[in-house]
Amino acid sequence: MGNTRLRAGLAVVLLVAGLALTGSGALEDAKPQHVSTGSGNPGQPTGMNSDTGPNGARAGVPDAQLTADSGDGGPIDKLALNALSDIADYWSKQYGKTFQGTFQPVPRFVSWDSTATEGRAVQFCRGSTYQEVNAAYCTTDQTIGWDRGTLFPQLVQKFGPMSVVMVLAHEYGHAVQAQARLNGLLTPNVVREQQADCFAGVFLHSVAVGDSRHFTLNTTEGLNGVLAATIAFRDREPGASEDEHGTAFERVTAVQMGYTGGADACKGITPKELQQRRGTLPASFRPGEQDRQLPVDRPALELVAQSLAKDFPIKREPGYDYGGVAGKCPNSVVTQAVSYCPSTGTIDADVPALAKRAVSPDSGSLLSAVVGGDYNAFVAFVSRYMLAVQQDRKLSLVGAATAGLRSACLSGAYSADLSRPGSDPQLSVTDLDAAVSGLLSDGLAAGDVDGNVVPSGFDRLAAFRNGVLEGADSCYTTFK
Repeated sequence: MGNTRLRAGLAVVLLVAGLALTGSGALEDAKPQHVSTGSGNPGQPTGMNSDTGPNGARAGVPDAQLTADSGDGGPIDKLALNALSDIADYWSKQYGKTFQGTFQPVPRFVSWDSTATEGRAVQFCRGSTYQEVNAAYCTTDQTIGWDRGTLFPQLVQKFGPMSVVMVLAHEYGHAVQAQARLNGLLTPNVVREQQADCFAGVFLHSVAVGDSRHFTLNTTEGLNGVLAATIAFRDREPGASEDEHGTAFERVTAVQMGYTGGADACKGITPKELQQRRGTLPASFRPGEQDRQLPVDRPALELVAQSLAKDFPIKREPGYDYGGVAGKCPNSVVTQAVSYCPSTGTIDADVPALAKRAVSPDSGSLLSAVVGGDYNAFVAFVSRYMLAVQQDRKLSLVGAATAGLRSACLSGAYSADLSRPGSDPQLSVTDLDAAVSGLLSDGLAAGDVDGNVVPSGFDRLAAFRNGVLEGADSCYTTFK
């Protein structure tokens, strides 16, 4: 094992981008901008729609009076055009509050079916849409286009209609950045894409607070679906192409930046800011690293435990039992597949069950928010150690919004420590993707000692990101 890198990898959707074509986005974050939720936690601004409120298209609202060239007038095109109408209304009202001038809405839209024969394929951005599973903004003629045959139907099926709204809000974000002249010819593509993801987050916040004519967005299944789609559109091999869009961690970060910080946060995304934000976090695979992954077994868990003891020393180091999770723990509920018992100071791990977290069940699918990889298992193990750290500081271990999010935050801080030169084990570029995937799905790494988690994946991911980017001290001041 030694210096073997922790790695996670999974096939992703490859959205083709030509010289004048800006494909669906990328993501990252600057310093998290926390907005009070009334509970002292970061993430959701006040005035939010409820956790369990309506989500998706509003009933009884007339469709937008927009058309798409080559469209079929079906439900997918209506969904897309209603979204584009609301997005245009938002930026027409809000653009002048951040940028100079008057916003000009996108004048033309194109819909195509990627399953059509080559002879029936239409033109978009001076190219054929034959088998083009994509959505994009064309800078040549300021046009937005989308695939109604494969991409959008699968998005709706897997993540709900608001995922389509998110993708189109990203593409409209490219129109915003173009009119605001945010970038020069030498601006890296990943910066442009992070700006667009950020602008998508800005619009989604307006939907969540009830300012969208056609859509609503709640803070649980609604935002969770949007973030899952964001993860699905991550770069498969980060940093390997000039058409870089960003890792899942980076993309989620950028959406959350816009969601909580508004258009000013997006305006602040620059090459310099991106470099500062990344710090020591890896942006691409090191030579030979992509084919190496730490096995999820007892020796690897022992290596992580040694690393945790070094980076987060406590007076009473926990004991470890790698033979499975105990049947009970006095005054606490055990959690699968790894659990911390505060009364005995023991971390129990079901190693085979943890190993299953490293395997993606749908790695070959077109769209997947499940990122396989060893770090999906290790971060759950790390989070249980972070309960011991909190106990050492005489903090309560019960409470999803306090102890649970604090565990996620501290796990993020430790993850950032693994990116430092000489760390063993050492973080790989897609390990954070595996972590955010697990946090969004079952949220174990954001659970309190009894396994309780907040229902909002947005809050769970924001807590982890807070630790990655701000460090451990912020975890204690933010989650009280």
